Amino acid sequence: MLPGLAPGGARAAEGDELTFQYGQYQEDERDLVDAKSDYDPIRADTLLFHQRLTPADRWRLDLTYMQDTWSGATPVTTAPLVLGGNHPTSPDGVSGATPLVEGDLFLDGNLQPVAVNEFGEVVATDPRLVHTMSSASPETRMQGQFELGYDWSGVELDFGAGLSYEDDYESRFASAGASWELDQSRTSFDLVLRFADNETQALLDPDAVPYIDTRAYQGEIDVSGSGERTLDDDRQDWSAALGATQILSKNARVESSVAYARSRGYLANPYKVVEVGFIDPAQQFLAPPGGYYAQVRALLEKRPSLRSLWTWDTRFVQYVEPFGASLHLGYRLYHDDWGIDAHTLEASWAQPLGAGWTAIPRVRYYSQSEADFYAPYLISDQAFVSVVSDPDTGEIISVTPYDPALLPSSYSSDQRLSGFGALSGGLTLVKQFARGVRLEADFEYYAHRGDLRLGGGGEADYADWDSYRFSASVTLDANALQAFGYRSTSGRDGHGDHRAHAGERAPAGVLLAHMLPDAGQFGLGYRYVLGRQAGDLLHGASSVSDAQVIALGCEGDPCSTAPRRMDMQMHMLEWMYAPTDWLNVMLMAQFVDMKMDVQPLAGPMPDLHGAHDHSTGGPGDTLGFLLFELAETETQSLHFGLGISAPTGDVGEKQRRTHQEDVGYVHYGMQLGSGTWDLLPSLTWTGSLDRFQLGGQVSGARRLESENRSGYALGDAFQVTAWAGYSPLDWLSVSLRGVYSMQGELRGEYDGLHADSGPMDFPDNYGGQYWDVGLGLSAVLPDGYLAGNRFAVEWLEPVHDDANGYQLERTGTLFVNWSVDF
Repeated sequence: MLPGLAPGGARAAEGDELTFQYGQYQEDERDLVDAKSDYDPIRADTLLFHQRLTPADRWRLDLTYMQDTWSGATPVTTAPLVLGGNHPTSPDGVSGATPLVEGDLFLDGNLQPVAVNEFGEVVATDPRLVHTMSSASPETRMQGQFELGYDWSGVELDFGAGLSYEDDYESRFASAGASWELDQSRTSFDLVLRFADNETQALLDPDAVPYIDTRAYQGEIDVSGSGERTLDDDRQDWSAALGATQILSKNARVESSVAYARSRGYLANPYKVVEVGFIDPAQQFLAPPGGYYAQVRALLEKRPSLRSLWTWDTRFVQYVEPFGASLHLGYRLYHDDWGIDAHTLEASWAQPLGAGWTAIPRVRYYSQSEADFYAPYLISDQAFVSVVSDPDTGEIISVTPYDPALLPSSYSSDQRLSGFGALSGGLTLVKQFARGVRLEADFEYYAHRGDLRLGGGGEADYADWDSYRFSASVTLDANALQAFGYRSTSGRDGHGDHRAHAGERAPAGVLLAHMLPDAGQFGLGYRYVLGRQAGDLLHGASSVSDAQVIALGCEGDPCSTAPRRMDMQMHMLEWMYAPTDWLNVMLMAQFVDMKMDVQPLAGPMPDLHGAHDHSTGGPGDTLGFLLFELAETETQSLHFGLGISAPTGDVGEKQRRTHQEDVGYVHYGMQLGSGTWDLLPSLTWTGSLDRFQLGGQVSGARRLESENRSGYALGDAFQVTAWAGYSPLDWLSVSLRGVYSMQGELRGEYDGLHADSGPMDFPDNYGGQYWDVGLGLSAVLPDGYLAGNRFAVEWLEPVHDDANGYQLERTGTLFVNWSVDF
């Protein structure tokens, strides 16, 4: 029978499930002909959590959180190769942020770019184009949404809403839908309505304003008291989609849908520009023989403020009985009033391999025509600025800017609006475990080519590029979430022993607190950590003034900035397995997101860029542990942990402050890992007495390398902690914990260009000794479909800081945990 079809129904019932997914998108380097970008290509790291619940009969609730971080170089415009937009501009031959091009362009009589020598003689006609690349500091987007569904006598009603936020863009969206079945559930229909309200608040780089013309958006650009210019505009999107599914036989079905969408408002990209060659009649004495001379200037792209589009999707699914597999074929037609027509063809084959494994290879072809207003660059027969002077005195009488009416009403050189074709292929591997756990890994390769466009006529090969995408996820259905049942405080109810119970009641901020008690058992956990620093700057344990930081915080050079606030968020997914009763194996994958707000110091050398912030995000280091049981009695247990930290977190994160100023490596504390292989030993004791729980742990981190690939190494770390807990109810515990931590200062320093404006940029200002007190709650749910699931939260309050050098004081750390054994 065709997978996904239930006897007598169009859709199989969907049960409760929890999904964790990590994905990475990576582009290859662009072809810049005779230049090389100093920046890594675009990369995005994505983390997703999805929870489907049935809180009551006929009700369904879907909760989704997604976070992605983008970094790397991307095309901001296209220009003739002879303009040299990607070449180094500094005297030492090191390109900065690859600034947007402006300059002199020579054309022949057919307006084709030509190369000229120092005497103004044409060397060769060179019509080749090239993308101009620019890089930005990492940027993180966070999105949360929910969808609530109700099954009302065969008609399912859905309502959803959500928010997507990043520093320069915010989207609020809502949806409503209905689905119903006819003909004994062999036919079903779906209707979905969506609305989104979006706001752009893009900070325009201060040093870019002189050479990026923003005249088309003067009414939308706000200027702050410090001179910062922000493009502030909004857009609204409406869409409606109607779909139908028809079961043709027990082994085949067809799906089809049509959708209409309309967008109004600011539909352009505030970071994309168009190069315009202005042919000033008064400057043509500079032109080559029979040709023209043009001054090239960069204008913010301008797109229409309205867009309407139609799509039609159809899909055929056939179960191929001899192979026990299913074939999926799909076609999509797209049309909009910007002049883009697109076709998508795709096919996939879902093949069960046995033992719970399924392989799904797929291939996809896409082709589109270019937008009506797309152009790699423009030529305008007018001066960029006309200056009239008094012939006798030379005094300037008038200055007249270019006439926008002589330019197209809309223009963009964004490659996504060009004509092109794309071919992609991928493979998904799925492993389904009997206990309701599903693992999934997916890989896809994508090739963007102008000559792959259907019928030809696509963009030239300068715009070709490749990308790769990988994702991995784990999904637990209701069977896994129901775990093995609840363990009472006595530990003698047949569902576990003291060792499991005492560790489970440990505070949320304690790693490696418990071991799985039975051979063959699995454990899965999720841990969220939010650490914040804000307030005063400290030297040792004392607050210091701006004047002290300026004079002494930057190792002899005057400081101009200091951190005002820093947030560190970490998501950790934990896997545990017990091959024997006395040995556990544990693997922890981390995803880190950090943001630092920087402010100028009050002194004689203020930072010219004012207050600003930096952010980084992506995978952190990967941790692996072996936990050995050393001793166990009815009321106590002792286990030893031996761990290794693999340097999977990036320590090469860089930042840019403006288009023309590259400040190199970001502050040390904002890198995503240690960058070195580290040894992580620990010793943990837990005990219980009636309704009381006690515990203690000693742990550390020993760096096994003297430096990482960026030239430095974190200091060794040591921590000792002890806690006491009390259970007022069998399933609920309250804990009080004390923590002492020691972190050594950094060894070495960055081996390349890096920021050096504040104390956060110098190795001596890292590490120290810290004392904290924690208050926590821990609950092991006693009944319901989540019986046996553990939820814990703890707040760690700083008591005393003794910081090395000059550092921002800590304000606290929040830990939130979920775990289940099965």
